[in-house]
Amino acid sequence: MLLAIDTSTRQMSLALHDGLSVVAETTWRTGDYHSVELAPQTAVLLRRAGVEPARLAGVAVAIGPGSYTALRIGLALAKGLALAHDLPLCGVPTFDILMKGQPAWEGKVYAILQAGRRRILAAVYRWQAAGWHAESDARVLEWAMLTELLAAEDEGPVLVCGEIDETGHEWLRRLKDRVSVASPAQGLRRAGYLAEIGLERLRQQRMDSPGALTPIYAGQP
Repeated sequence: MLLAIDTSTRQMSLALHDGLSVVAETTWRTGDYHSVELAPQTAVLLRRAGVEPARLAGVAVAIGPGSYTALRIGLALAKGLALAHDLPLCGVPTFDILMKGQPAWEGKVYAILQAGRRRILAAVYRWQAAGWHAESDARVLEWAMLTELLAAEDEGPVLVCGEIDETGHEWLRRLKDRVSVASPAQGLRRAGYLAEIGLERLRQQRMDSPGALTPIYAGQP
Protein backbone atom coordinates (compact mmCIF):
# COMPACT_ATOMS: atom_id res chain seq x y z
CA MET A 1 0.00 0.00 0.00
CA LEU A 2 1.42 3.37 -1.04
CA LEU A 3 0.51 6.61 0.74
CA ALA A 4 0.28 9.81 -1.34
CA ILE A 5 0.46 13.27 0.28
CA ASP A 6 -0.20 16.58 -1.48
CA THR A 7 -0.15 19.82 0.53
CA SER A 8 1.11 22.12 -2.24
CA THR A 9 -1.66 24.71 -1.94
CA ARG A 10 -4.79 25.27 0.13
CA GLN A 11 -6.20 22.26 -1.68
CA MET A 12 -4.92 19.22 0.21
CA SER A 13 -5.25 15.58 -0.79
CA LEU A 14 -4.33 12.16 0.60
CA ALA A 15 -4.69 8.70 -0.94
CA LEU A 16 -3.86 5.05 -0.36
CA HIS A 17 -3.25 2.83 -3.39
CA ASP A 18 -2.66 -0.94 -3.25
CA GLY A 19 -1.35 -1.23 -6.80
CA LEU A 20 -4.71 -2.26 -8.22
CA SER A 21 -7.07 0.43 -6.98
CA VAL A 22 -7.36 3.58 -4.90
CA VAL A 23 -8.34 2.10 -1.54
CA ALA A 24 -9.01 5.43 0.17
CA GLU A 25 -8.79 9.07 -0.81
CA THR A 26 -9.72 12.43 0.68
CA THR A 27 -9.39 15.91 -0.83
CA TRP A 28 -10.36 19.15 0.87
CA ARG A 29 -9.70 22.88 0.93
CA THR A 30 -8.00 24.18 4.03
CA GLY A 31 -7.81 27.68 5.43
CA ASP A 32 -4.03 27.52 5.87
CA TYR A 33 -4.37 24.88 8.60
CA HIS A 34 -2.02 22.37 7.00
CA SER A 35 -0.03 21.72 10.16
CA VAL A 36 -3.20 21.14 12.21
CA GLU A 37 -5.09 18.99 9.73
CA LEU A 38 -2.51 16.88 7.89
CA ALA A 39 -1.37 14.39 10.54
CA PRO A 40 -4.87 13.69 11.95
CA GLN A 41 -6.36 13.25 8.47
CA THR A 42 -3.53 10.90 7.53
CA ALA A 43 -4.15 8.85 10.67
CA VAL A 44 -7.88 8.65 9.85
CA LEU A 45 -7.14 7.52 6.29
CA LEU A 46 -4.79 4.77 7.47
CA ARG A 47 -7.19 3.63 10.18
CA ARG A 48 -10.13 3.39 7.77
CA ALA A 49 -8.05 1.23 5.44
CA GLY A 50 -6.71 -0.87 8.33
CA VAL A 51 -3.11 -0.08 7.47
CA GLU A 52 -0.28 0.50 9.93
CA PRO A 53 2.38 3.01 8.79
CA ALA A 54 5.11 0.37 9.07
CA ARG A 55 3.23 -1.82 6.57
CA LEU A 56 3.24 0.81 3.82
CA ALA A 57 5.11 0.00 0.62
CA GLY A 58 6.21 3.60 0.17
CA VAL A 59 5.29 7.28 0.32
CA ALA A 60 4.79 9.71 -2.58
CA VAL A 61 4.70 13.43 -1.86
CA ALA A 62 4.05 16.56 -3.94
CA ILE A 63 7.15 18.78 -4.02
CA GLY A 64 5.71 21.91 -5.63
CA PRO A 65 5.70 24.51 -6.83
CA GLY A 66 3.33 25.83 -4.23
CA SER A 67 3.11 27.49 -0.86
CA TYR A 68 6.40 27.64 1.06
CA THR A 69 4.93 26.59 4.41
CA ALA A 70 2.42 24.11 3.02
CA LEU A 71 5.04 22.23 1.01
CA ARG A 72 7.37 21.97 4.00
CA ILE A 73 4.59 20.50 6.16
CA GLY A 74 3.78 17.79 3.61
CA LEU A 75 7.43 16.96 3.05
CA ALA A 76 8.10 16.83 6.79
CA LEU A 77 5.40 14.20 7.33
CA ALA A 78 6.44 12.19 4.27
CA LYS A 79 10.10 12.22 5.27
CA GLY A 80 9.25 11.39 8.88
CA LEU A 81 7.25 8.33 7.84
CA ALA A 82 9.94 7.21 5.40
CA LEU A 83 12.76 7.55 7.93
CA ALA A 84 10.86 6.09 10.89
CA HIS A 85 9.69 3.01 9.03
CA ASP A 86 12.44 2.67 6.39
CA LEU A 87 10.00 3.28 3.53
CA PRO A 88 10.80 4.20 -0.08
CA LEU A 89 10.07 7.87 -0.79
CA CYS A 90 9.51 9.76 -4.02
CA GLY A 91 8.81 13.43 -4.71
CA VAL A 92 6.56 14.40 -7.62
CA PRO A 93 6.14 17.92 -9.11
CA THR A 94 2.69 19.29 -8.35
CA PHE A 95 1.88 20.22 -11.95
CA ASP A 96 2.55 16.61 -13.00
CA ILE A 97 -0.11 15.47 -10.53
CA LEU A 98 -2.65 17.91 -11.92
CA MET A 99 -1.92 16.95 -15.54
CA LYS A 100 -2.05 13.21 -14.79
CA GLY A 101 -5.81 13.58 -14.48
CA GLN A 102 -6.34 15.49 -17.73
CA PRO A 103 -7.60 13.75 -20.88
CA ALA A 104 -5.68 14.16 -24.13
CA TRP A 105 -6.07 17.59 -25.76
CA GLU A 106 -4.95 18.79 -29.17
CA GLY A 107 -3.12 22.00 -28.47
CA LYS A 108 -1.74 23.86 -25.49
CA VAL A 109 -2.92 23.43 -21.94
CA TYR A 110 -2.27 26.07 -19.29
CA ALA A 111 -2.16 24.41 -15.88
CA ILE A 112 -2.93 26.70 -12.95
CA LEU A 113 -2.11 26.64 -9.23
CA GLN A 114 -2.88 29.31 -6.67
CA ALA A 115 0.22 31.13 -5.40
CA GLY A 116 -1.38 33.42 -2.81
CA ARG A 117 -1.63 37.23 -2.66
CA ARG A 118 -3.87 37.21 -5.77
CA ARG A 119 -1.16 35.52 -7.81
CA ILE A 120 -1.20 32.27 -9.74
CA LEU A 121 1.35 29.80 -11.03
CA ALA A 122 0.96 28.85 -14.69
CA ALA A 123 2.78 26.21 -16.73
CA VAL A 124 2.21 25.17 -20.35
CA TYR A 125 1.77 21.50 -21.22
CA ARG A 126 1.21 19.61 -24.45
CA TRP A 127 0.13 16.02 -25.15
CA GLN A 128 2.95 14.08 -26.81
CA ALA A 129 3.56 10.35 -27.22
CA ALA A 130 0.60 9.32 -25.02
CA GLY A 131 1.56 11.61 -22.16
CA TRP A 132 1.75 15.20 -20.95
CA HIS A 133 5.01 17.10 -21.32
CA ALA A 134 5.84 20.52 -19.93
CA GLU A 135 6.70 23.17 -22.52
CA SER A 136 7.62 25.82 -19.98
CA ASP A 137 8.70 26.34 -16.41
CA ALA A 138 6.06 27.61 -14.01
CA ARG A 139 5.59 31.37 -14.03
CA VAL A 140 4.19 33.57 -11.25
CA LEU A 141 1.48 35.75 -12.79
CA GLU A 142 -1.72 37.60 -12.08
CA TRP A 143 -4.93 36.72 -13.91
CA ALA A 144 -4.75 39.89 -16.02
CA MET A 145 -1.25 38.95 -17.18
CA LEU A 146 -2.32 35.39 -18.03
CA THR A 147 -5.29 36.69 -19.99
CA GLU A 148 -2.94 38.83 -22.10
CA LEU A 149 -0.81 35.76 -22.83
CA LEU A 150 -3.84 33.70 -23.80
CA ALA A 151 -5.21 36.47 -26.03
CA ALA A 152 -1.91 36.50 -27.91
CA GLU A 153 -1.89 32.74 -28.58
CA ASP A 154 -1.88 31.97 -32.29
CA GLU A 155 -3.50 28.56 -31.86
CA GLY A 156 -6.65 27.56 -30.11
CA PRO A 157 -8.77 27.05 -28.36
CA VAL A 158 -6.36 26.73 -25.44
CA LEU A 159 -7.43 24.64 -22.45
CA VAL A 160 -7.05 26.10 -18.95
CA CYS A 161 -7.29 23.71 -16.00
CA GLY A 162 -6.53 23.59 -12.30
CA GLU A 163 -7.20 26.01 -9.45
CA ILE A 164 -9.35 28.65 -11.13
CA ASP A 165 -10.99 30.97 -8.61
CA GLU A 166 -13.83 33.46 -9.11
CA THR A 167 -11.44 36.16 -10.32
CA GLY A 168 -9.94 33.73 -12.81
CA HIS A 169 -13.32 32.82 -14.26
CA GLU A 170 -14.17 36.52 -14.65
CA TRP A 171 -10.98 37.16 -16.63
CA LEU A 172 -11.24 33.99 -18.72
CA ARG A 173 -14.83 34.74 -19.74
CA ARG A 174 -13.51 37.79 -21.60
CA LEU A 175 -11.70 35.50 -24.05
CA LYS A 176 -14.91 33.72 -25.07
CA ASP A 177 -14.16 31.17 -27.84
CA ARG A 178 -10.38 31.47 -27.58
CA VAL A 179 -10.19 29.55 -24.30
CA SER A 180 -11.79 26.35 -23.03
CA VAL A 181 -11.97 25.97 -19.25
CA ALA A 182 -11.87 22.54 -17.63
CA SER A 183 -14.70 21.73 -15.26
CA PRO A 184 -14.02 22.02 -11.52
CA ALA A 185 -14.04 18.24 -11.12
CA GLN A 186 -11.69 17.76 -14.06
CA GLY A 187 -9.34 20.39 -12.67
CA LEU A 188 -9.23 18.87 -9.20
CA ARG A 189 -5.73 17.81 -8.13
CA ARG A 190 -6.17 14.35 -6.60
CA ALA A 191 -3.69 12.35 -4.55
CA GLY A 192 -4.94 9.24 -6.31
CA TYR A 193 -3.04 10.38 -9.39
CA LEU A 194 0.00 11.17 -7.26
CA ALA A 195 -0.17 7.61 -5.93
CA GLU A 196 -0.20 6.18 -9.46
CA ILE A 197 2.90 8.19 -10.37
CA GLY A 198 4.54 7.06 -7.14
CA LEU A 199 3.78 3.40 -7.78
CA GLU A 200 5.29 3.62 -11.26
CA ARG A 201 8.40 5.24 -9.79
CA LEU A 202 8.54 2.50 -7.15
CA ARG A 203 8.40 -0.22 -9.81
CA GLN A 204 11.22 1.53 -11.69
CA GLN A 205 13.18 1.93 -8.44
CA ARG A 206 13.38 5.70 -9.04
CA MET A 207 13.08 6.80 -5.45
CA ASP A 208 14.47 9.80 -3.58
CA SER A 209 16.66 10.15 -0.53
CA PRO A 210 14.74 11.72 2.39
CA GLY A 211 17.77 13.83 3.19
CA ALA A 212 18.17 15.16 -0.35
CA LEU A 213 14.54 15.72 -1.36
CA THR A 214 13.69 19.42 -1.40
CA PRO A 215 10.59 21.37 -2.41
CA ILE A 216 10.15 23.53 -5.51
CA TYR A 217 8.89 26.93 -4.46
CA ALA A 218 6.78 29.41 -6.45
CA GLY A 219 8.75 30.92 -9.30
CA GLN A 220 11.62 28.44 -9.00
CA PRO A 221 12.38 26.38 -12.16
